[in-house]
Amino acid sequence: MNFHDTKLAGVFEIHLDAKPDERGFFARSWCQEEFEEHGLNPKLVQCNVSFNTRKGTLRGMHYQAAPYPEAKLVRCTRGAIYDVVVDLRPNSPTFKQWIGAELTGTERNMLYIPEGCGHGFLTLKDETEVFYQMSEFYHPESARGVRWDDPAFQIVWPAEVHVISDRDRTYPNFEEAHCLC
Repeated sequence: MNFHDTKLAGVFEIHLDAKPDERGFFARSWCQEEFEEHGLNPKLVQCNVSFNTRKGTLRGMHYQAAPYPEAKLVRCTRGAIYDVVVDLRPNSPTFKQWIGAELTGTERNMLYIPEGCGHGFLTLKDETEVFYQMSEFYHPESARGVRWDDPAFQIVWPAEVHVISDRDRTYPNFEEAHCLC
């Protein structure tokens, strides 16, 4: 795997190191030792799949608060997404900054999102599937979110939002949120 720093502290875009042959290729998509070498949380307790029927579906911006913060490794396995990470860690040098990366099923790139960051994505194609690896079990009492269009972050989404859940649409703005990471 090839780990690429982003402008957010602890957030990496990861590309597979494909070994091609006459059958296609082979690549490692997760390795505990490589994650530890880069200072990333290698704990893996749960995997999730999100299937999205329509282009323009937005999911986010989600995170889990203490005592169950979670790191995520996110990969688009079919279609394409614009994946966004917002740094919600008050002591981070990149606090309240965001990055976006296009993840696609053909490119097979991934984002590593550390504990304390909000995460969301916008589908760029119909019938898009996203695979998540999580460092913590889901705890509904710790589930939190901030608005995808919060003026505190000024996220620039590359396309119009057509589908969004009521929960994601009605998260509080960052300044109104009572409990962050």
